[in-house]
Amino acid sequence: MGHKVFIDGGAGTTGLRIEHFLARHRGVELIGIDPARRRDVGERLRRMSEADISFLCLPDAESAAIAARAPEDARLIDASTYHRVKEDWVYGLPELAAGQRERIRGSNRVALPGCHATGFILLVRPLTAAGVVGADYPFAFHSVTGYSGGGREMIERYEAARDKALRGAAEIDGSRGKEADSLKAPRQYALTQEHKHLPEMTKMAKLSEAPVFVPHVADYFNGLSVVVPLRRGLLAEGASAGDVRRVIEDRYRDEPFIRVAPAGADPEAGYLRADAMRDRNDAEIFIVGNEDRILLVARYDNLGKGASGAGVQCMNIMLGISEERGLL
Repeated sequence: MGHKVFIDGGAGTTGLRIEHFLARHRGVELIGIDPARRRDVGERLRRMSEADISFLCLPDAESAAIAARAPEDARLIDASTYHRVKEDWVYGLPELAAGQRERIRGSNRVALPGCHATGFILLVRPLTAAGVVGADYPFAFHSVTGYSGGGREMIERYEAARDKALRGAAEIDGSRGKEADSLKAPRQYALTQEHKHLPEMTKMAKLSEAPVFVPHVADYFNGLSVVVPLRRGLLAEGASAGDVRRVIEDRYRDEPFIRVAPAGADPEAGYLRADAMRDRNDAEIFIVGNEDRILLVARYDNLGKGASGAGVQCMNIMLGISEERGLL
């Protein structure tokens, strides 16, 4: 019998993907809950007391409420936004900095990063830590994610439109036809610059102010690409594109889930697909551009390294077992 794991909110996108990873994980036993009692707080707390690790795959307010009532010795991994910048929770990005794995291993409260935040922090934190860019660097960047990042409602909207399109335009009335057509192109969102990932990006990348962030959702299921541009003239005095590459390569050289592509790598003949890392838990980093205008690109699965896979990775660390188990 292995370690006992409970997923609170297991019917949602993140919970279902965690369950998918755990199905091929040697050494864990998933604790179920009667579907009729999924809203029963007492029953959920009892499951947390029985489990070695509990995942909270809930909206922010629900995660906050149930975590506040959970026993202190219950080991929780929260996939919501709510606890990511709380001082009494450990940020669940093992690659964040030296010692982060030890902090995760010793904690009973771990908050998983946001999907967009994961890529931005992986690209920027090594540079601010090394002094290649200052905390006041005026970052502006964009990302493209599959529609699974929007949760069940967005998934249903895109897939309903796709089903209607497959049945033929003749069967679609005017309004539904316009809906299906409107989802074909990538769509920019968070137009007010109040995206919920900004606080963790600012804190974990060690910035003095939030970056300008331009996220897009596109008509494919999963996969994410984050692109951070840099200007050499705004780097620390004397720093070059070569220094940027050196710092990032050195930081992730021994990381099992992060791969930095070598200089000149061109895997898709001048293109980088945003969905190339789907259904995986590793991330690729590309450093491209030229000496004056540098592009940092991180691509990974928004449901893998950007959510559920990161949760299983943290669970493995907390349980003291192989970090890669169930993920490779």
